[in-house]
Amino acid sequence: MKEKEALCNAPIGVFDSGVGGLTVAREIMRQLPNERIVYFGDTARVPYGSKSHDTITRYSRQIVRFLQTQDVKAIVIACNSASACALEALEAETELPIIDVVRPGAKTALEATHNGKVGVIATEATIRSNIYKRYIEEHGSSINVIGKACPLFVPLVEEGLWEDPVTDEIAGRYLAELIDIDIDTLILGCTHYPLIRSTVGRIMGEKVTLVNPAYETARELKEVLQKKGLESDTKPELGTERYRFFVSDAADKFREFANSIIPYGILSAKAINIEDY
Repeated sequence: MKEKEALCNAPIGVFDSGVGGLTVAREIMRQLPNERIVYFGDTARVPYGSKSHDTITRYSRQIVRFLQTQDVKAIVIACNSASACALEALEAETELPIIDVVRPGAKTALEATHNGKVGVIATEATIRSNIYKRYIEEHGSSINVIGKACPLFVPLVEEGLWEDPVTDEIAGRYLAELIDIDIDTLILGCTHYPLIRSTVGRIMGEKVTLVNPAYETARELKEVLQKKGLESDTKPELGTERYRFFVSDAADKFREFANSIIPYGILSAKAINIEDY
């Protein structure tokens, strides 16, 4: 009984290439307030989107090994590039439940579209993998999935330029072809992108449904924990032990950014050498 209680009170491991995964962590905090979180942001090696499949998989393996040292009970891959490249390898190598950000978002897009035209904006690695296209077309043969790489969105978000004329200009160029194709559903296929959701929504117009995989991933996590009997029924005290943050570089910059989007106050972020794992 005590072992079961300890397991249920163990934290959830969440990782991303940098700060984008904080949008997923924020949704987990909102939807699963009893859960503890250990977050790792690979700020020394961001962005993942322009890197090779093998490199992203190697990075992801190192991070999972680190999270396992923190005695996590489940792992959330809060990075679309890592989900696209490393999910199968990670699922084969660990017995922990692993929740990615691709499948929950793809399921919601399938349910949302009316005209069968679904757009995906994401990093180059995610678009190159065709993971959204494969999943959606497997479950909805009449759906046409159009991917668009938006590599400049990540650095714009990380620089805090969420509401800026430069972001508006770049977004207008990226999204023009999706508007011309007349999509009615758009997946924000990078966890950085919810931070510029208002810009994307304004350009795409009210007729286009935006799918936020961060929100859908938290819902999926809740369902998985319930099915496996791993939900925590005790709300932990506020403080650093409730939500712990680790990065591979620039801890102060990470903490400043995190405090701008997470309402609970990040008291510390610790830099570790992820290459040790």
